[in-house]
Amino acid sequence: MIFDAFDAFLFDLDGVIYIGNKPLPEAVESLEILRKNQKAIRFLTNNPCTTRKKIAKRLNALGIEANSNEVITSGWVTAQYLQNKNINNVFVLGDENLKWECHQVGINTNDIADAEAVVIGWDDDLRFHDIKKAVQLINNGAKFIGTNSDNNFPSTDGPSPAVGSIVKAVQVAVEKKPLIIGKPHSYMFKKALDNLKTSSKVVMIGDNPYTDILGAHQAGISAILVSSEKTNKFPSARDFHNADATIANLKGLFDNNVTIKKWSSPHFPWPNDGVKAGVAGIIFDKSQRVLLMKRTDNGLWGIPSGHVEPGETVEEAIIREINEETGLKVKVNRLIGIYSDPVSQVFSYPSGKVNHFITTCFECEVVGGKLIKEGEETLDVDYFDFNYLPKNLLPMHPRWLKDALEKERVSYIR
Repeated sequence: MIFDAFDAFLFDLDGVIYIGNKPLPEAVESLEILRKNQKAIRFLTNNPCTTRKKIAKRLNALGIEANSNEVITSGWVTAQYLQNKNINNVFVLGDENLKWECHQVGINTNDIADAEAVVIGWDDDLRFHDIKKAVQLINNGAKFIGTNSDNNFPSTDGPSPAVGSIVKAVQVAVEKKPLIIGKPHSYMFKKALDNLKTSSKVVMIGDNPYTDILGAHQAGISAILVSSEKTNKFPSARDFHNADATIANLKGLFDNNVTIKKWSSPHFPWPNDGVKAGVAGIIFDKSQRVLLMKRTDNGLWGIPSGHVEPGETVEEAIIREINEETGLKVKVNRLIGIYSDPVSQVFSYPSGKVNHFITTCFECEVVGGKLIKEGEETLDVDYFDFNYLPKNLLPMHPRWLKDALEKERVSYIR
């Protein structure tokens, strides 16, 4: 059973432990069993409108043993992050609970003019003037930080806007990406694992695939979904949103009929910015040497490649990309293959974006232009004998080159 497989249990609160002022079925009894068997417990919430002490008190009132040191709120974690980064003055778009957490670690929330960071939480009395001030401060150099990125939360009147809606309003105006602290991002999970033995086997139990399950998997932790639905709705078996087990309530932790898959972190970061269309062009000279570029972003050699822009065909895209990167004018002779690999074709960028590319690879022929040895995106461009390729070659490109050397006029899908 799941209970025997783990030493530490991380719990989301709303929808897992309780809804409103009532505990969910089997929650109180299940947590009591975990306590009696000396399992480590942590409670995680993205709610910045509370404190650790208040959450512990609320759990105690429901008959659940808990102390404030076991509670991880997005407000508290954000204050810890600010303290760790030696940020002393912040402008808070949030209620008194978030400000209180900042004050506990010596962070000033009153001197707005000297704010080193803008921290976004939630306040029912938030004004447009506050958003405007936040935008001005960020444009003047203040760090842009969100306690979480949840777009909405359930209420008796239906979905209500949450912190993420304010974060996005500011983000649209400043055209900058914020640092998000709460689930599914790593900092909250790192704090949750503090003071646990490094050898502890840890599992996250939550009801939201986009925060609880994704965040746990990105942190290398197994994840269980609390849901009445038994099937995962994410089609790829590698999708980080898919839970390792699904249970109807916490009693499922002790059910011998419930099994949990072992989570093994794949060798690629989760592509949170989705799947993108890419193109690559293989160019041989008269001596059958292949044209390669050394990229400035990672120092690796590779085939000329790039993105498909809106309104382009894939052929138009590779012709444009090769011209921009090398100065050469080319025509497309044939399709070599269409490639999509979740390891070698997932790229992380300095901005924090992670993209998974589906790349259409062509064999191209030079018809004009002049080879530029260096450019904005490349350190060097040159032709190489296929038997003497650079050792620091992008990992997916040897496969593409091998396919290109096949003389049959066939196309491959990899």
